[in-house]
Amino acid sequence: MVKISIIIPAYNEEKRLPATLEKISGFIKQKKLNAEIIVVDDGSTDRTVEAASGFSGARVRVIKNPKNMGKGYSVRNGALNCAGEIILFTDADLSTPIKHLEEFIEFHRQGYDVVAASRDLVESKVMVPQSNLREFGGKFFNFMVRAVTGLMVHDTQCGFKSFTKKAAGIIFPRQTITNFGFDVELLYIANLHGLSIKESAVEWYNNSASKVNFFSDSLKMFAELFIIRLNGNRGRYN
Repeated sequence: MVKISIIIPAYNEEKRLPATLEKISGFIKQKKLNAEIIVVDDGSTDRTVEAASGFSGARVRVIKNPKNMGKGYSVRNGALNCAGEIILFTDADLSTPIKHLEEFIEFHRQGYDVVAASRDLVESKVMVPQSNLREFGGKFFNFMVRAVTGLMVHDTQCGFKSFTKKAAGIIFPRQTITNFGFDVELLYIANLHGLSIKESAVEWYNNSASKVNFFSDSLKMFAELFIIRLNGNRGRYN
């Protein structure tokens, strides 16, 4: 049976994390998966570590960053320190339901190297939408992703992506972005190395407690698009 690593980057998630772990644990048991759950604590100042290490529903391993390093750093840290043949990362609020992992596993069996959840396909179901401002910002960001990087992906920012072990071994050691723009970099590296990417329509529930600051983080993410393109031109990802 294929082993799966489920990575959850977490920063001050003591309130939302227990329910997420409960849902993931229940899914693992229901589907009888050979899976490990890895919570990467990003320098939390609350009881995130205790909430993860004290969870009794499934085996949970906690990896602690040296300090608050960013979501991209946390995902990379988890991916480079896991044992799965399929590696999934998901947001701590589980805005994309864990049930979609079953579809992702099937896509990997079909030969895809990377599977990315998408809120922008015809079949996608946005059950709880974002504000109009964030919706517009997301569409404009996707336009800029295509214009700057040439990456033809409908939705780069949905926090639910999976990788084969081989793909992860190519992508994550080359990753340089540690903040919220890291999703684009992962897909850019995958595309650059000829890895097959499957976009999969998902249900998605916006969480109003998102830690992404619309203005400051958006500016950083736009800047990171040009860093990614520059890195690509300079052969940084080769």
